[in-house]
Amino acid sequence: MQQRTMGRLGWNVGEIGYGMWGIGGGPGGFTGWDYGIAPDALDLAVDLGATFFDTAWVYGRGVSEQMLGELRRRRPDAGLRLATKIPPLNREWPPRPQDTLEDVFPTEHIVEYTKRSLDNLGVDRIDLLKLHVWEDRWAGEPGWQRAVTRLKEEGLIGGFGISVNRWEPANCFQALDTGLVDAVQVIYNVFDQSPEDELFPRALEKNIAIVARVPFDEGALTGTMSLDSTFPAEDWRAIYFGPENLPPTIARVEALRELVPAGMTMPELVLRFILHHPAVSTVIPGMRRPEHVRANLAVSDGVPLAPELVDALRAHRWDRKPTHWSM
Repeated sequence: MQQRTMGRLGWNVGEIGYGMWGIGGGPGGFTGWDYGIAPDALDLAVDLGATFFDTAWVYGRGVSEQMLGELRRRRPDAGLRLATKIPPLNREWPPRPQDTLEDVFPTEHIVEYTKRSLDNLGVDRIDLLKLHVWEDRWAGEPGWQRAVTRLKEEGLIGGFGISVNRWEPANCFQALDTGLVDAVQVIYNVFDQSPEDELFPRALEKNIAIVARVPFDEGALTGTMSLDSTFPAEDWRAIYFGPENLPPTIARVEALRELVPAGMTMPELVLRFILHHPAVSTVIPGMRRPEHVRANLAVSDGVPLAPELVDALRAHRWDRKPTHWSM
């Protein structure tokens, strides 16, 4: 596993981390989780060099955090870095235009859920605590700033970050200017290349870590979906891959197949594209089974994509705007 530095936090982490939404199960997420297999997948990831694990309270309503805590107790000497996220108080992803900071992240809510996560993880200090949604109009308000400063001063968190909303990578620049944000979690993949425009240069300038999320566009960029793909009603992808999004997505995936080199899979190509950018500290594919772990972590071999292939992938950029089904 190749190592990268988490910006000014200074930690070295495996460049391919572990996204723990799907493995956590529970309402409002992905179906198909298996709590019996999950520990094997997590342990295999550690064996293969993963050290950055990203979870959130909402993933299984604490279950994913508890699984990560159990992993850390099983592997105390593995140098794991634990990241989790505080849910919005009003449970709106993303925030609505009328939502205020007090509606979403009042100070007492941030502190309360930090303590919940500490209990679920079984630790005295969270390496990286993030807010699960963000609106930059809140950046100048003192409430969240006081909470973050307090948590750092009390030693309850090591670093602080925000997870920016889907297709809104610029919706955090005022927060970055406060100096309180150590990491930004953002969607970045072959389709979603817009973070390169402004966010990545700012992150490099300010030495802020970038956690690349949704590397496979919720599964489309694995190349395993078709126009006939359906999901259970309780799986949020039933909304995301509805009639407005599924057909154009499949058309773009099929066009991308022409660029997949012989002997390489589409997921491998996608991960290698993400890792080509120096602003990326780690990428966090969701992995529910050991075979997913083995395939994804094998990509971290230090072999970069050829520059001409990176250039060809630029043509597959897909700029989209948030809508009612994108969440």
